[in-house]
Amino acid sequence: MPIHRRVLILGGARSGKSRTALQLAESTSTERTYIATAQAYDNEMRERIAQHRAERDGSWRTVDAPLELTEAVQAQTGPGKAVLVDCLTLWLSNVILAERDAIHETDRLVQAVRDAQSPLILVSNEVGQGIVPSTPLGRTFRDEQGRLNQRVAEACDAVIFVAAGCPILLKPAPPLQLSLG
Repeated sequence: MPIHRRVLILGGARSGKSRTALQLAESTSTERTYIATAQAYDNEMRERIAQHRAERDGSWRTVDAPLELTEAVQAQTGPGKAVLVDCLTLWLSNVILAERDAIHETDRLVQAVRDAQSPLILVSNEVGQGIVPSTPLGRTFRDEQGRLNQRVAEACDAVIFVAAGCPILLKPAPPLQLSLG
């Protein structure tokens, strides 16, 4: 069985993607770092962050990187470590709201993913399967999120989609075979 050093885990809201990522990281190494991208701007988000922290035991080291994700990935990956990034969706939102160049920031992050020297698990939302956002900012975010997911997926050894708590391996996948008869 091939070793997958870089894994992207995709899914919708409350799909079980973070739980899947935690289980994968915990099965990989005893030295684990959780890179968090969320920012607690209100009580509801503070509660979500607290819930995520409660799901991790004391063996996890947490690094907050709401904007400087590339630098955090570069600093935290290394031999013998497992690094989990949760999540790319909030990071991209932070990048766009900070009026940074999303394409440039994505390029930098993808290179850091490619260069990672230890297991790296990245969590991201699949946002393109829902309704079309009603605002230009919403549509820009949706489009950039789709591009980010594609770029990170290409840089990863494996991609897992989680629906209803069930992980489905998307990459590597067997070659498609079509029958014309």
